Amino acid sequence: MSLPAFADLLERLIFTPGRNAKLALLRRWFATQPDPDRGIGLAAIAGELSFTLAKPSIIRELAAGRTDPELLAMSHDYVGDLAETVALIWPEADPRPNRPPPDLSEVVETLELAAKADIPRIMADWLDVLDAGGRLALIKLVTGGLRVGVSARLARQALADWAKTPVEEIEEVWHGIPVPYRPLFDWLEGRAERPDPKDVPVFRPPMLAQPLETADIAALDHTAYRAEWKWDGVRVQVSAGPGGARLWSRTGEDYSAAFPEIMDSLDFHAVLDGELLVMREGEVAPFADLQQRLNRKVVGPKMLREYPAGLRLYDMLFDGTEDLRPLPFDTRRERLEAWFARVKPRAMDLSPQVAFVSLDQLSALRDGARAAGIEGLMLKRGDSPYVAGRPKGLWWKWKRVPLSVDAVLMYAQRGHGKRSSTYSDYTFGLWRQDENGGRELVPVGKAYSGYTDQELVWLDRWIRNHTTGRFGPVREVEKELVLEVVFDAAQLSGRHKSGVAMRFPRISRLRQDKPAAEADLLETLMAMVENRPEA
Repeated sequence: MSLPAFADLLERLIFTPGRNAKLALLRRWFATQPDPDRGIGLAAIAGELSFTLAKPSIIRELAAGRTDPELLAMSHDYVGDLAETVALIWPEADPRPNRPPPDLSEVVETLELAAKADIPRIMADWLDVLDAGGRLALIKLVTGGLRVGVSARLARQALADWAKTPVEEIEEVWHGIPVPYRPLFDWLEGRAERPDPKDVPVFRPPMLAQPLETADIAALDHTAYRAEWKWDGVRVQVSAGPGGARLWSRTGEDYSAAFPEIMDSLDFHAVLDGELLVMREGEVAPFADLQQRLNRKVVGPKMLREYPAGLRLYDMLFDGTEDLRPLPFDTRRERLEAWFARVKPRAMDLSPQVAFVSLDQLSALRDGARAAGIEGLMLKRGDSPYVAGRPKGLWWKWKRVPLSVDAVLMYAQRGHGKRSSTYSDYTFGLWRQDENGGRELVPVGKAYSGYTDQELVWLDRWIRNHTTGRFGPVREVEKELVLEVVFDAAQLSGRHKSGVAMRFPRISRLRQDKPAAEADLLETLMAMVENRPEA
């Protein structure tokens, strides 16, 4: 199947709102496209394709050679996306080459075998035979810039729906099958047995907790539950054995390269569930420190020394080849403690269980969690098996009450997917004194959630009517609108101009009743910082 079919899928995904509609589009792709193209399209959408030689800079240089460089720069500044700009501005070849567009498989095979010096010519030849939609799809495909509102998890869910197979079964073999997933499709279409990843360190879908609400507390039998702290890090899964080792995020993203000190400790055969943290002498550092390590492909000695990572273990899924997930939590905890005492894994410790005798005592512990830099509590039924997904009533997360400030909207940016034409990402600021004794707004955070659909429509219209400057996809607005922003924590951060970072900021409400001059001061936010050094 030619690349235009994939371009059509991408366009429909971008402009199709709603999860169910996107799932339907993906199911149709799996049902109608041939191998290997349907598997390649699945890999691209799931973020599993990578072409190391096809850099965005090559695309930019090609476009600059075919068009006026100044026009290209101005167009890129206005559109805000290089792939979309080049797809629109690329001149039609005259005469247009008399050859068909490439198949997805042709693109992949050609780029995998091509020398670096040949990449510009190959890309130009393909761009010449494609229309604007095909060019956009090609550039996004080879540069890894797909943003169509579909996560890897949603893509696997669509595959599961199409095959009428539990998504958990697909996820347990997914990372053991190479692109274009022929053994996977053979199994799902009944031509072969389920693939056996054997000792490959595959990802197992995690068990997640439900938020504990007031109504749930009233019906809770606290004696059936065990309590643990909810640490402010990143939930991860370690999979190690004879076939290798991996460190997975809770969504199946491979974190291995970013945390070599964890990987160096995986000289055992087990699958473990825990929290990734920066730890110094056994003490948990603020989440802002962990952010220094996330999403890095290369970690140098200085980073390892200043931001040492560790793994705080919660649970044990496999002990060797034995699957412990059907066992009760209490049994799995005993197995984890015995394994930890026996193996003594480096860069790891056990998350302690919290003793309590009543819900009132638990509530008091939760209320005091903020002072200790902890997100709250986890409650786990002692008899609960390890079940993928978010089953109701087995595990609860009881987070502390969020903090809030009134901030001023400063900048807005278009979103992605179904929000690509709407200003839905908001940068906001607080007041501080400037060098001349006056006041200035300084950015303190960015939020893109918390508002209703009706509020989003109103905000988008307000932003367009109050724009004072444009910087590519970003608009600067009049400093008039106050937003109430709630967040889980505030921490000192050298990465931010304000010197402080918010944890999970979201818009609570629009304060159209409040003048911008009455928004909060930066010192108000600073007073909420958890990792502030003693005066």
